[in-house]
Amino acid sequence: MISATLMAQIEQKLPPSCRQEAAVLSSVMAGAVSELGIPTGVSNRHVHLSQQDIEALFGAGYQLTPIKELKQPGQFAAKECVTIVGPKGSIQRVRVLGPARPQTQLEVSKADCYTLGIKAPVRESGDLTGSADALLVGAAGYCHLDSKVICAQRHIHMSTQDAARFQVENGQRVKVRAGGGCGVVFEQVVVRVSPSYALEFHIDTDEANAAGIRSGEDVYLAR
Repeated sequence: MISATLMAQIEQKLPPSCRQEAAVLSSVMAGAVSELGIPTGVSNRHVHLSQQDIEALFGAGYQLTPIKELKQPGQFAAKECVTIVGPKGSIQRVRVLGPARPQTQLEVSKADCYTLGIKAPVRESGDLTGSADALLVGAAGYCHLDSKVICAQRHIHMSTQDAARFQVENGQRVKVRAGGGCGVVFEQVVVRVSPSYALEFHIDTDEANAAGIRSGEDVYLAR
């Protein structure tokens, strides 16, 4: 399939007499893409832990126990849970996701921020500079998270093949139309492309409830 970028380059080089036909083709292509479904993955609060913090929370040499594979290859929900403690309150039984990462990252919703009394910014995964703080408590100890708490920016995971089908590029921001009854269109959705990714639109529980959609339901790119 011709990419949107290539199509734009072709249109610029065409003589005026052919540009109307090219515009029609571009419109048809956009319409076809808007009918391609993207499965939704609703993300509840969770934490990715470094090995150092795994051991601080659960004991020296501890390894996470996988209980469920996630859609993204190599990722899993672990048996282990932690408690988040903030200035105003706490949230128990927060799931740990594996495998271990180079640095710990806690992802919560805005509603969770009110419960905890913190101000976590909306960020892409890994962008932690100046983010919020919290305390994690595990079965064997605790660790303080200094600038490691965010509300995850809504995003779409795509393989390189999916990106070609949808005519988008890594880092591009797109609009997504929810298929639920509320008629919600999400803006500023970040496209994340990797050969190892599986196609999935990730939003948190607050956003899913607002749009009236559940995990597994399809959404669509809005042009």
